[in-house]
Amino acid sequence: MSDVAVHAFAEDAAPAGRLAAALGVPLALAQLHRFPDGEVLPTVAAAAVSTLVYRSLNRPDEKLISLLLAADAWRRAGARRLVLVAPYLCYLRQDAVFAPGQPLSRDVILPLIGAAFDRVVTVQGHLHRTSDLTEVLGVPTQNLGAVAAMAPLLAGDDNPLIVGPDAESAPWVAEWATQLRGQAATFQKERAGDRDVHLTSDWLHQVRGRRVVLVDDVASSGATLTQAAHLLDHAGAASIDVAVVHALLGSRAEASLRRAGARRIISSDSVTHPTNAANLAPLLARALEDELAP
Repeated sequence: MSDVAVHAFAEDAAPAGRLAAALGVPLALAQLHRFPDGEVLPTVAAAAVSTLVYRSLNRPDEKLISLLLAADAWRRAGARRLVLVAPYLCYLRQDAVFAPGQPLSRDVILPLIGAAFDRVVTVQGHLHRTSDLTEVLGVPTQNLGAVAAMAPLLAGDDNPLIVGPDAESAPWVAEWATQLRGQAATFQKERAGDRDVHLTSDWLHQVRGRRVVLVDDVASSGATLTQAAHLLDHAGAASIDVAVVHALLGSRAEASLRRAGARRIISSDSVTHPTNAANLAPLLARALEDELAP
């Protein structure tokens, strides 16, 4: 039995392999069987003493059950320490009860994950109303920032305008502005539904003739970013680059964003997507170096 190894499911083999290579440890893949009635049965390889599980949790409803079952299997296979590396962590959006009859999804799902693992490492979690992921999951949790890994891909010496989609993005937008030596600005957003948003600002007069970098942590429907790009384009932006950490958007949403004026769209490889440009393995490996200590 090895001391440390990265384990993953087949669909995460590529990014998990990059993490294993960065750490200099083996990679093992779990197998997943689906019964005719829809139940799943994972089968894991021999576990390391310290097993690092790479599983990005986009499409969480189809991934969580197999992950929790596999966690039990890894424990039974000899893992004494189980660390979840989830570059995208699910169910952070519903971090409050917004209307009568709704659940507080964050506080239902995340403790289930925390109960199965000894530590969780994620990237740029959607923490609008969550101050402490460790408290919610119940195990030590690190939320790594992605700006340093992504900003160099959009570097220049032209004082760009860095724009966020809402006031809650302001701290992250400020980080981007520092990295790119630009100016930060955010829209005000009113949301009426998943795809129904209204953006306002009092700074669009500063846009004309400037390169704009539009940043967000998560893009799913793409509605907010598309409206923002449309407003920036009509305000006379010289160019609009879009950077999102977690690209959940489909091809139609991506096409709409490009039609609205986006020249370039980049994302991290937290979720496999055609726009992936930033490799998170070095960032994750640095955070996990302590797991290699004897």
